[in-house]
Formats: sequence, structure tokens, C-alpha cells
Amino acid sequence: MARVSVGDNLVPKESFGNNDRDLATNESVGSSSEGIKFKKQITLLDGVAIIVGVIVGAGIFVSPKGVLIHSGSVGQAIIVWILSGLLSMVGALCYAELGTMIPKSGGDYAYIGVAFGQLPAFLYLWVALLIIVPTGNAITALTFAQYLLQPLWPNCTPPVEAVQLLAAVMTCVLTVINCYNVKLVTKVTDIFTGTKILALLIIVAAGIWYLCAGNTENWSEPMRGSLTTPGSIALAFYSGLFSYSGWNYLNFVTEELQNPYKNLPKAICISMPVVTIIYVVANVAYFSVLTPDELLSSEAVAVTFGNKMLGFMSWLMPFFVACSTFGSLNGAIFSSSRLFFVGARNGHLPAAISLINVHCFTPIPSLIFLCVISLVLLFIPNIYSLINYVTFVEALFTLMSISGLLWLRKTQPKTERPIKVKLIFPIIYLITCSFLVISSVYVSPIEVGVGVAIILLGIPVYFLTIKYPIELFSNISQGINLWCSKFFLCMPNQEKFD
Repeated sequence: MARVSVGDNLVPKESFGNNDRDLATNESVGSSSEGIKFKKQITLLDGVAIIVGVIVGAGIFVSPKGVLIHSGSVGQAIIVWILSGLLSMVGALCYAELGTMIPKSGGDYAYIGVAFGQLPAFLYLWVALLIIVPTGNAITALTFAQYLLQPLWPNCTPPVEAVQLLAAVMTCVLTVINCYNVKLVTKVTDIFTGTKILALLIIVAAGIWYLCAGNTENWSEPMRGSLTTPGSIALAFYSGLFSYSGWNYLNFVTEELQNPYKNLPKAICISMPVVTIIYVVANVAYFSVLTPDELLSSEAVAVTFGNKMLGFMSWLMPFFVACSTFGSLNGAIFSSSRLFFVGARNGHLPAAISLINVHCFTPIPSLIFLCVISLVLLFIPNIYSLINYVTFVEALFTLMSISGLLWLRKTQPKTERPIKVKLIFPIIYLITCSFLVISSVYVSPIEVGVGVAIILLGIPVYFLTIKYPIELFSNISQGINLWCSKFFLCMPNQEKFD
């Protein structure tokens, strides 16, 4: 069987389908021997908007109380928010070195693969595919639907079926937008990033006005009740870091970023301080207006804040939460679909997912694949509980990526590094992340056990489908690939990387 190179692996040529020659006649595509590539359409501003847009999701509006619960005091909660932002900034700078040294889309998947080999990279892809990405997308979509529908049921919770249906429609609409045009995606991201920043500025302004009016009683004893056990500190940081999650999503789309060697670190250095400052000041506003008991009893802190401070304009907060989650999901779909695209291009997922549409230059099969998994998870009871099982796993693989940075410095010291951070940064992140991972074993043994089980389940899958593939699986994959090539007018991406 003839084989052609795709990325760093070999894929059966027949799996590309028999219509490659016909598709290649499109002038914008080029010859079939070269395949097609993503266009570099993401500017520096778009990159900043993607990072801010993905990070600022529902978390800061809905559940900052998680940090307060495990911190025990307002003062310590603010400290955790500041340190979580600084730690995320350190991690983002480390990823800037990895992203410019390894200019491949895919983020952690690409870095772990280069540093430690195919099996660890596949295990990250496996966990991301099974739970991390689609669960995050499903929760964001459900949050959007919940707050958009809430005004229609002012005295009770909207029906579950209505929430799920609207969430499904939203997911499908954003998938269509992502399939159609990358520039349209970035425009949507830019608009809704501006909207959510406006919402946070309203919260900040209202909080400052409240403080200037002399209402400082909530800050009389800011450190009273602080929890100092390692387990409590770890859980507080988990809650804080969860609200900052998404700082590495621009690394998923490096191949589409204009001048990534300059714009990737610039986007990180602009967006992370902005998000940290806004988050900290927003929390100061929350704690100034709401008592700890009010904040802890609230299901949506921003909505409770709005009801107390905005009067007849309180409807703005549910609207802004919906806008925030809409923009966040749009950025997450765009970025995470590239992760699965790269995994398929490297032979770790069915080859159909690595196809690119010849007109739109978007990975339509990957986007639809992600949409289907997210839709399935929308209708699983207690989907929010799944987050608890993968928080440990996410921290573990981030730890592995940063370890890969140190390992590559030792094993490949002469490799060109357009960005090279000071050694103290990855060491700080490594020590902190190790503390969180080890602490979670004692604090949440059940969640950690489930997370480890999901990882280990990926090992036999790797050997049965990739290392020693069963012929039946290969035939099914080739059939799906051929159908997708014809139905979606797609070609394989065959860009090579050294």
C-alpha cells in the first residue's frame, strides 16, 4: 500500500480518497502533492481577543465564590486571585517559549509529543477529546442558555429541556460560523470580548462608587477566618486557576497566527496582565458590595451584584453573562478544533478529522466532530460534576508540558528559541503545579482516581488503534475519510515539520 507523509507520521494514501486530483484543480488549493494549509489570518489584536475571550467566560461572573470558600477570608481570596493571575502569566510565558520553539498548532499535545514521545501526547489528546474540551464547551453553552432564559422564568429555574435545546442551538450556530470563515470567527471574538470587558468595567465602576460612598465595613477585618491548611490553599488555587484557564489556547492555533514569533509572546504579555488586573479589581468590587454570606449563597455573583447595585438596569448582568459565555465558547470551539485536527494529522485520530475545506480553509470535519461530542454531553445529567474529575488531569498534563520545556533545554540546547524565558519561571511553575497535583491526591482522592483511570484507559486504545492497529478500525477510518473528503469538499493537510 502506497503511503504519503502527513506531519510526522505515515497515513495510507488511499484514505485521502480518490477525489484528491479533482479537488486540487481549485486554484486556491494548489497541487495534491502539497495539500492545503491554513491561512495566517489571526492578527495580534485577534490573538489578544482570543486569549481574553476564552479566559473571561462564565467563571468571573458566576462562581468566584469557590476561591472564597476555600480561602476563608476576603483578604486571602484577593491574594489567591493575584497569585493565580501571576502564576498563569508565568505559565503563559513558558508556553510562549514552547510555542515559538515548536511552531505547531495543538498546544500541549505538540509539546508533549516532541519532548516525551507519541504515547504521552496521545494520552493528553485522549483526555482532552473525551472530557476536557467538550465538557468545558457544554458547560459554557448551558450557562449561556440558563442566563438568557432566566428573565422568561423570573420566579423559578428555566426548564431543563429548554436550556439544553437553546444550548444545542448555540453550539451548532457557532460551529457553522467556525466552519464558514476564520475572519468571521475573529470578528465575533473581538465583539464579544469587548462586551464582556464592558460588563466587568461596569462592575468595577459600581464597586468603586460604593466604596467612595464610605461603605468599607466588609474590609474591616480582611484576613479574619483565613484557612491555611495545604489542602484548603490548593483548592482555593484550583478555583482561581480555573477562572484563568484558557491562557494557552492561542498556542492551539499557532499555524494561523501572523508572525507567531513576535505576536504570540506579545499577545500573552498584553492579555494576561489585563485579565489579572480586571479580575482582581472586579473581586474587590464584589467583596465591597456583597457580604461573604451573600456571596457564598449566590448562584451567580454578578447577577446578585447587579440586583443590589443596578436597580432597574439589573437585567444587564444576565445579558452580559450570556454574551460572555457566547464569546468564550466561540473562541474555545475555534481553538480546540485545531487540537483534534493536529492529532488526526499526526495519525492519532481518524484521518478525516485532518481534512481542510478547499474554499473556506477551515477544518470542517474536526469542527463537526467536536460539535457532536459537545451535543452528546449537553444531555448528560450532572455534567458539572465531570469538571471535578478532570481538574487534576489538566494540572498533570500542564506539569508535563512545563517539564518538557526543561527537558528540551537539556537534550536540545542548540535548537533555535526565538523566545527564551529565564530558568526561574518554569521552575516556579513546576514547583507550584506539583504542589497542587500532590495536594489534590489527599484532598480529592476519588476525583484523582477517576482522572487516573481515564488516562490509563487510553493506553490500550493507543496500542489497538495506533501502535498495532486492527484492520477493521483502519477500514472504517478510510471509509469515513473518503466520505468526508467528498461531502465536505476537503483535502488533507500535508504540511511537513522538521
